Amino acid sequence: MNYDHALDAALNRLHDEGRYRTFINIERKRGKFPHAVWTKPDGTEKDITVWCGNDYLGMGQHPVVLAAMQEAIAICGAGSGGTRNISGTTVWHKRLEAEIADLHGKEAALVFSSAYVANDATLSTLPKLFPGLIIYSDELNHASMIEGIKRNGGAKRVFRHNDVAHLRALIAADDPAAPKLIAFESIYSMDGDFGPIAEICDLAEEVGALTYLDEVHAVGMYGPRGGGVAERDGVMARVDIINATLGKAFGVFGGYIAASAKMVDAIRSYAPGFIFTTSLPPAIAAGAAASIRFLKTAEGQALRDAQQLHAKILKMRLKGLGLPIIDHGSHIVPVVIGDPVHCKMLSDMMLDQFGIYVQPINFPTVPRGTERLRFTPSPVHDGGQIDHVVRAMDSLWRHCALNRAEHSA
Repeated sequence: MNYDHALDAALNRLHDEGRYRTFINIERKRGKFPHAVWTKPDGTEKDITVWCGNDYLGMGQHPVVLAAMQEAIAICGAGSGGTRNISGTTVWHKRLEAEIADLHGKEAALVFSSAYVANDATLSTLPKLFPGLIIYSDELNHASMIEGIKRNGGAKRVFRHNDVAHLRALIAADDPAAPKLIAFESIYSMDGDFGPIAEICDLAEEVGALTYLDEVHAVGMYGPRGGGVAERDGVMARVDIINATLGKAFGVFGGYIAASAKMVDAIRSYAPGFIFTTSLPPAIAAGAAASIRFLKTAEGQALRDAQQLHAKILKMRLKGLGLPIIDHGSHIVPVVIGDPVHCKMLSDMMLDQFGIYVQPINFPTVPRGTERLRFTPSPVHDGGQIDHVVRAMDSLWRHCALNRAEHSA
């Protein structure tokens, strides 16, 4: 086999479909988020504003987070020195897990290197703990959940997105005595819609199923202490396992699950993705714990309120231009383009002409024909920056509409 030719063919398919992904080389500036510097391919630099980051509240730049990280690194250095089982558990890891457990009202928590790994490792391990387990998965669940469910070797059922009646029908067709788990999300990040947490918990309690909720795009962002949509809706105690990230609203790095002490102990003891991975650097754990503590406070709520206000303003103004906005009331602002080539073109023009960085979202992240730009307003984007985005989209949308018309002619 000619391996180079095979690689060329695979990469050319992406180029031909207009969905080859390009890394944008940016340098964030401490204390100046969402401002950054873009280094162009020719080596020149341009000041830009980041509009597609997952640091939803700017906590990656917050003084309390930076101070905690600096203190930890001054005390113990850079890395953790090993896996959690072999020299890699420090006081900072234990403090972080205590903060997470408290945030979600659970007995315990377990930190992983990412929320992807936490989902994959946990969902692939659960059938070892519950032989015969059937997992019922929302069709729009994140790739990490899908991968974990695929790898576990157990039975799975996929229910239509947010369709509790379809979920009920699938459960009714299975053995009532079989162990069951329902896996779903609180906010689906590409459309920004909410999962029916209370309804799914009602059904789970009725049929004796466990519930597994991914709150990755909601922790820090919703609820009086930032515990997520389940906290906001008063149903957090009804969810058996909560998965989330430390790398979005908390602004640092890593992922976790929160559950009963016994559940956490079992995952800790059986999940290869946890057992054989070097633990987070203590400075990362310290920064994440400080971020969680801060966002539990009234100051954290002020950031949440400001973020929601900016998202509403941006949606309202883009809708006023007649742009195809998806609005389910969350903090996510998707503008559907519907074509990968035009989506990339619009993204490139926003960056080059207006200094606005918003990355194109293409297949397989979203279905073909729903390619989009996904804006993520933060509390630290100001009114002038919002106005700049609106004016840029107004100008470029007309230009791209002409190109789309020519392309389809």
